[in-house]
Amino acid sequence: MEHVINNTLVGLTAQIQQLTQLMTGPAPALTVAPPLIPTSLSPVSSPLPVPSAPSKQRTRPKFLSPPDFSGEWSFGPTFFNSCMLYLRLALEQFSCDEEKILWTLAFFKDGRAARWSENLFCQEADTGIFPIQSWVHFEQQFQSQFFLVNAEADAVNALEGSFYYQGNRMVDDYLDTFLTLVSNARYTDPRTLVVKFRRGLKSSIQSQIATMLFGRPADTD
Repeated sequence: MEHVINNTLVGLTAQIQQLTQLMTGPAPALTVAPPLIPTSLSPVSSPLPVPSAPSKQRTRPKFLSPPDFSGEWSFGPTFFNSCMLYLRLALEQFSCDEEKILWTLAFFKDGRAARWSENLFCQEADTGIFPIQSWVHFEQQFQSQFFLVNAEADAVNALEGSFYYQGNRMVDDYLDTFLTLVSNARYTDPRTLVVKFRRGLKSSIQSQIATMLFGRPADTD
């Protein structure tokens, strides 16, 4: 029994000595792998994409509403054109023709326009149906009520006289009036337009145009 214990102690002592030598001996050198160098055969990772700035929502310009309308014949086309411009630019605000018509009637504040609008609502109260059902019908009714009946004849008479002449106005003002008249008169011949336009200019400007050595506009321009 004593012999077995001694052998066991001797074996344990040898194992302890081996462990002590391993712990106190020089540390083994660490093996460091060399850095990977990309070659033509190894894929190169692309850089991470930079997040783009959030796109700003497009802001639409504010639209000016038409002015109030009292029913003057001379202002009828101008008012209606301003309504048409607003309706085209802000079309998403209106879901049907009825909304367009009621929105336009909101500017009929006094005069003939207010009386005409009131008459429409009186007819609706009597019949239960608004008398104008479509925008096309409304446009026709508006033109018959608030456009000059003889606009073409009036424009022709003005162009055949001297009322449209420039006088003391600026050339731009004269041009605006002239273009409106020839449009209403339905004049389209270039020579006729040039003759009438030059005839209405101030005599000093007519002389300047006639004596231009270079850049003189053509007789059809």
